[in-house]
Amino acid sequence: MTDADAESITVYSDYVCPFCYLGRESLKRYQETREDELDIDWHPFDLRSQKRRPDGTIDFSVDDGKDEDYYEQAKQGVRRLQDRYNVEMKQEIATDVDSLPAQVASYYVKQHYDNETWLAFDVSIFEALWQEGSDIGDEALLVELAEDAGIDGDEIRSALDDDTFFEEVREQFAEAQRHGVTGVPTFAYEGYAARGAVPPEQLERLVEGV
Repeated sequence: MTDADAESITVYSDYVCPFCYLGRESLKRYQETREDELDIDWHPFDLRSQKRRPDGTIDFSVDDGKDEDYYEQAKQGVRRLQDRYNVEMKQEIATDVDSLPAQVASYYVKQHYDNETWLAFDVSIFEALWQEGSDIGDEALLVELAEDAGIDGDEIRSALDDDTFFEEVREQFAEAQRHGVTGVPTFAYEGYAARGAVPPEQLERLVEGV
């Protein structure tokens, strides 16, 4: 089966969401049980959109209703899923990291490179944040990750300096909301969806109806 013929599952996610990282581990495990390849059709989603200033920077003083109790519950959920999927993570939440540059860079790569190259870059962004604790909002890091994936670093620099790509990614966020996506990760397949870092067997039911 060629890339053009491969089935795909749509995934809405934000790199700063630990459940998106863990959900991708679940998806990987489901993919490994399949005979036929299942590609990822990734769509960016900005969890910080309501806190962004007009220039795109984050205003961390904006009250988003997420207090210490919320984050403690989130951490507990992350720990449970780490145990379930046997995944090590350097940190459990990343409230001070801006994922927008990473999403723009990933969006650019998805538009201009093949799926295998995009996936290598995408995985490296997740791993840089959650396994190494790196700042994925840093342009130099994104350029380094891109070059490691076989992508021209200058293209990433240009993309991050181009307001057009930021506008296109913001439109992707708006489109996701129009499709009813309110949280991430959201996995969608042929009109059906599953939200959260659901187990592999639930992704199997979503895709195969079993």
